[in-house]
Amino acid sequence: MPVFVNRTLNMKKIKLIGFDMDYTLVPYHTDAFEGLTYKMALTKLVDVLGYPKEIHRQQFDLQRAVVGLVIDRRTGYILQLSRYNKVKTSYYGLDQVHYREQDRIYGNMTIDLKSTDYISLDTYFAISHGVLFSQLVQLKKEGLDLPDYSTLEQDIRDMIDLIHRDGSLKREIKQDFSRFVIQDEKTAQVLERYRAYRKQLMVITNSDYSYTKALLDYAINPFLRHHTSWEELFDIVITLADKPLFFERTSRFLSIDPATGLMSNHEAPVTSGIFQGGCSRILERDLKLKGNEILYLGDHIYGDVVSIKRRCNWRTALVLGELERERESLRFSQPIQRQIDRLMDQKDHLEQRINTIDILSYEGTKRDHQELDELYQDIDRLNEQISSLIASYTSYFNPYWGQVLRAGFEESLYAEQVEKYACIYMTRVSDLYEYSPKTYFRPKRRILPHERDILLSTLPDHE
Repeated sequence: MPVFVNRTLNMKKIKLIGFDMDYTLVPYHTDAFEGLTYKMALTKLVDVLGYPKEIHRQQFDLQRAVVGLVIDRRTGYILQLSRYNKVKTSYYGLDQVHYREQDRIYGNMTIDLKSTDYISLDTYFAISHGVLFSQLVQLKKEGLDLPDYSTLEQDIRDMIDLIHRDGSLKREIKQDFSRFVIQDEKTAQVLERYRAYRKQLMVITNSDYSYTKALLDYAINPFLRHHTSWEELFDIVITLADKPLFFERTSRFLSIDPATGLMSNHEAPVTSGIFQGGCSRILERDLKLKGNEILYLGDHIYGDVVSIKRRCNWRTALVLGELERERESLRFSQPIQRQIDRLMDQKDHLEQRINTIDILSYEGTKRDHQELDELYQDIDRLNEQISSLIASYTSYFNPYWGQVLRAGFEESLYAEQVEKYACIYMTRVSDLYEYSPKTYFRPKRRILPHERDILLSTLPDHE
């Protein structure tokens, strides 16, 4: 898969390359990982918070949520927003909200994600959160005694946080890495190549050291050609980093003894070793690097990308695993999209003719009602064809939410964040295998609407 470029990135100038671990350096089988998270959180809701045992009847459905959705804690709706923060699609429980009802509640409202009323599902770790919330809202609709929507959302979030904090989720995964973890030989080769080109390498993860070691032993070590262990590859490994706070606050580093896993206060400069906690400000100072000499790759649009751009000025790369399936769907659906575009051009032409008749009528020319009737009939026929084609087109994507990077015809809010904050993006770290560590990534020239009009008018089909 290619690497996609939003902003110029000269890899020759990058001295330190950092990686998030979970879902970035090490990809997971999302269905298995999020299915386990879902199951364990469901159990915690019953055992810890006393939720009705009936909720155990629910089954995990990966399709019910995608990255980039937003939960409205007031209404219980899950929203898909356009790049302008407008609601384009919404679900209430398991039922899609009719446009009229959606318009009644949200209208042309701009959703303010800084408000505590809204929770973004902006990482793969949030998929189980979204699925569970939608199902429990459905049960509440059907009469099950459950808390209000805000409490419901908070309880789900707390129980998912709990299974991460208490180690129960990671213990289950460590017992069967082959079920949950995707091994990618080329990732190890990319890392070794960067070392050969004298790039410093770093891991910053919210996982603890024990899990980090076990996971990288499994995912990286078997494929190394010039090193014996992942520890030889990385100059710095930072665990329990507490991102995004790692990039937003000042906090001290604890040094970890890799032989015992024991921690001690770290007073010396942070230049190499394995650590817990800390912050980007101290790291950048001790390494004597400028922000634009550091590239960080992560999967969490806010925790790994947006917060970095706002606070640190590091260069950023987003790993978006969903992109591979989306590109494949786009490829297969292109013939249908071309038909839709052709019919929309015809519809535009007919509407322009109606507008011309309207203007001429305003200026005193008698209306040709027969021509108008025929034009409206032609538009109705086109609308039927377009609607049928759109239904066929959307069948290639998620059955509930469609494309991740689009909300209807507009770019989704998630796509806007990717474009605005990620210098480059890709489906997996190993996509970098096809690129030299000296690559100069340059974006393609964007075509603006007024430029597109000129370009289309000069194409043979439009003459």
